[in-house]
Amino acid sequence: MTSRCVQLVLQYDGARFAGWQRQPDERTVQGVLEDALLRLCQAHVAVLGAGRTDAGVHALGQAAGLRVAEKWTPVSLRRAMNAILPDDVWVKSAFEMRDDFHARYSALSRTYRYVVGTDEEADSPFRKTRELAWRRPVEVGKLNAAAAMITGDHSFRAFAVKGTAPESDDHRCIVHEARWVQRPGGVFFEIRANRFLHHMVRFLVATMLDIAAGRRDTEMMTSLLESNDNHDAAPPAPPHALYLDNVEYPAELYLQAT
Repeated sequence: MTSRCVQLVLQYDGARFAGWQRQPDERTVQGVLEDALLRLCQAHVAVLGAGRTDAGVHALGQAAGLRVAEKWTPVSLRRAMNAILPDDVWVKSAFEMRDDFHARYSALSRTYRYVVGTDEEADSPFRKTRELAWRRPVEVGKLNAAAAMITGDHSFRAFAVKGTAPESDDHRCIVHEARWVQRPGGVFFEIRANRFLHHMVRFLVATMLDIAAGRRDTEMMTSLLESNDNHDAAPPAPPHALYLDNVEYPAELYLQAT
């Protein structure tokens, strides 16, 4: 049977998921997607994500790759999946891809956003599950000075969970953009890089917020980027305010869009 390669662009609320990767006794995004595809295709269809978001992390533009029978066009697959998926995950769009497309290894970059609320209403039940309520002073200038120090090619061993990457891995990431942006009611951190380590964005956010609050010096970022462990980094910020915004692929991998 002939098949086609499809990329799904996904949005999901991470609150009730134990992360992306399928687990035998936990509800995960990959598990929910593969269960839906089993119903539609009457056979197991493996879904590979561009990144393994942690428990509680949300997505506005997670990418996933799969192969389905040729009868499924991107349009019909998206429509059928959205008809049966639970209400906390949604296929935003679907694209037919070249056969050599790989959701993880073909990605040029990934963009994450971390949302921080600094006003009193950040404690609202409609916001506190989607952003970090921060009650300390925030100097955006200090935040952006710290963010500027992480752009470029660096080892982020100090901003990663030990043991989640092989010791032979140099833990180097190329950060194309990193910035803090003011918004009504607070700020958000946006970062685009070729790869991310486990908890990397959350470690970075917590450390920079400490710098903005005057609990650490900006120069601390330099010493952490030269460190071989994460002992001096702030504990990672909570996952509920983190969003995977976008995954970028080479234009030549796209064949057809919906």
